[in-house]
Amino acid sequence: MTTVESGTGAGPLLRGWRERRRISQLELALRAGSSARHISFIETGRSRPSAEMILRLAEHLDVPVRERNALLLAAGYAPRYAETSLDDPAMGALREGMERLLQGYEPYPAVVVDGTYTVLAANRGIAMLLEGLPEHLLTPPLNAMRITLHPEGLSSRIRNLREWRGHLLTQMEREIALARSQPLRELYDEVAAYPLPEIPEIPEITKIPEITKITETGAGPEDREDPTPYPYFALPLQIEHNSRVLSFVSSISTFNTPLDVTVAELAIETFLPADPATAKYLQSLTP
Repeated sequence: MTTVESGTGAGPLLRGWRERRRISQLELALRAGSSARHISFIETGRSRPSAEMILRLAEHLDVPVRERNALLLAAGYAPRYAETSLDDPAMGALREGMERLLQGYEPYPAVVVDGTYTVLAANRGIAMLLEGLPEHLLTPPLNAMRITLHPEGLSSRIRNLREWRGHLLTQMEREIALARSQPLRELYDEVAAYPLPEIPEIPEITKIPEITKITETGAGPEDREDPTPYPYFALPLQIEHNSRVLSFVSSISTFNTPLDVTVAELAIETFLPADPATAKYLQSLTP
């Protein structure tokens, strides 16, 4: 067998992914239907794995699609996964589906981003939240993390900024650990260094009024509901808009078993009203 120089070829890359996932050679071998000896030979370069074996190991190591192509190239094989632009006619059905999803979610905010949080599409709910931001933050390509955490961006409007900022940075740290993306690492270093803006106290009169109860006959309001804080079921994004504080919880969706690098890195984030007052206010803006 030909010995591959240390640090080159697919073997060391596979070993790096295995160690990152904290899986032993034996455990990986059992998952992939191989032997620990064979895995060792692959990692040290004593054995050249087939393209199918590389993809099988990559699947069990949860290697991102983009990095699976890199593994194949390192082993001397052609990439298996295409990277198709969203503007390509072949992506027409995907674009149409995402547009319908975004529009159907209105008046609530929803956005589509790629692997480095570049905004690819957004609905009018997102546009509403971005009203009044400086032009330099809204010049394409827009970046969701920059817009959110920049001192001149949404951060000055986010009432629980420290908690929400911590959530976003932790989310990016997890993605960097999983994908080993240098562009994402550079973005993280940039936004983590942004200073925290001074956030003034919000006068009580600017908060969303509590929803009043209506009698069954519709004759008029009864006593106001209990003014205690709403029991959020997840960390909310609390953001000021037009002298009101809106509360959202976010959900991120990705595509199952992607066969294209572009599709694999797409994420659709939707923002669900976290309390009745926010939902009522957004619905009042709908024509």
